[in-house]
Amino acid sequence: MQTILGATGQIGRELATNLARDFTTDLRLVSRRTQKINDTDQLLSADLLDAEQTLRAVEGSEIVYLTAGLPMDTQLWVDQWPTMMRNVIDACASHNAKLVFFDNTYMYPQTDAPQTEEIAFKPHGKKGKVRAAIARELLDAMSSGRVQAMICRAPEFYGPGKTQSITNVTVINKLRHGKTAKVFLRDDTLRTLIFTPDASRAMALLGNTPDAFGQTWHLPCDDNRLTYRQFIELAANTFGVEGNYQILKHWQLTLAGLVNQRLRDAAELLPRYKADNLFVSDKFKTRFPEFRVTTIPEGLAAIWDETPKT
Repeated sequence: MQTILGATGQIGRELATNLARDFTTDLRLVSRRTQKINDTDQLLSADLLDAEQTLRAVEGSEIVYLTAGLPMDTQLWVDQWPTMMRNVIDACASHNAKLVFFDNTYMYPQTDAPQTEEIAFKPHGKKGKVRAAIARELLDAMSSGRVQAMICRAPEFYGPGKTQSITNVTVINKLRHGKTAKVFLRDDTLRTLIFTPDASRAMALLGNTPDAFGQTWHLPCDDNRLTYRQFIELAANTFGVEGNYQILKHWQLTLAGLVNQRLRDAAELLPRYKADNLFVSDKFKTRFPEFRVTTIPEGLAAIWDETPKT
């Protein structure tokens, strides 16, 4: 049996679809309020902050995928992520289950340096520091032989459905409803974005590849990186709308953060928008040359295809 912890988010839902289609229908979906994705799914309600409930969620699993997310609330991350990671590692070690952890890049330097799997952590802000700490905890458990695990790391998302990312919320969702897009700080720096269905499909493949364990993997992205100016032009043409956008300066975001907690909690991520973001996924592409990465034009077309038309 394969188990998804945090199965109600966009990545968890797409992962369940990919696993059932390509690998196994013996799936357990775990969240606080879970629902079936496939007819054959087993459902289990659990709180990963509770060690006993996490043990019960993992019991009987061969492979466990940790795709849980938390709202963009800094204190919540600091308070809850370490406990969740510790409980999941303990449960996987206790039940001899392999762990696949879906991670982000918040612990990386927010510079234009190419980001490979070997780049040193240099977190900026509390969210980056807590993500670095839980990644190190898992790496330590892997190196000591306590658990068989891997880290699957992705840059910023864009995608269909209820994908939650800065690009979806401030650019894609605005444009496809005929509104003005918002861009943080600059529109001329290159962005590496990952299409959420590609991230989930790649993670399902990695989890079912025995020799992929014991490593960190960058999930595959379109290497034809665009600036937000180019991305907005392409999205506008795809959606058939005006490509209007506003660049939000640092002082504007700081003022808005005084009354908007979401913006306030995103402030530590702002330096990444000042520089090119060069997330490198060559390791995955070399190991899995048959994996076809969705291009950005294809991804935007898929998003538009699912958009309700009035």
